[in-house]
Amino acid sequence: MSKGTINKVILIGRLGADPDIRYSPNGVAVAKFNLATNDFVSSGADGNREEKTEWHRIVTFNKTAEFCGNYLAKGRLVFVEGSIRTNQWEDPQGQKRYTTEIIAREIQLLGSGADGQGQGQSQGQGQGQQQGPAGDRNQMRNPGPAGRSAVEELPARTGGPPDDDIPF
Repeated sequence: MSKGTINKVILIGRLGADPDIRYSPNGVAVAKFNLATNDFVSSGADGNREEKTEWHRIVTFNKTAEFCGNYLAKGRLVFVEGSIRTNQWEDPQGQKRYTTEIIAREIQLLGSGADGQGQGQSQGQGQGQQQGPAGDRNQMRNPGPAGRSAVEELPARTGGPPDDDIPF
């Protein structure tokens, strides 16, 4: 991170289609998917509110990409944390083209399909165990395209009372 600047994005939205998972020639998993977020905006003096959908292109790498391939599907509600990257290229006609992507470092499942049930988590950069809204559920570490090793942790407990039922 450059001194005095921040490039951080946090989104909660639904997948518009199943993720596209591919592998680079050197074996790095790359996942790409579109995420829809909704906002309500006033549509004039009458005070009517209109729903607007914004689409975000998400890209992630390594274990987080594999997590996406295994657990994400069209309609799933997910939390995404990452940074914005804009790519520039020339098309065959010589025109400059741009695309903006979110490079995801952390992805958490907030629901299964459209019903909002079930949770899981894929962690991006960082060291040590971190807990987010998903608590001690599935966690994976992925440093991104640079390629340090990744660690996958599975849930430590398989039964017992939910945390809300513990009497203290």
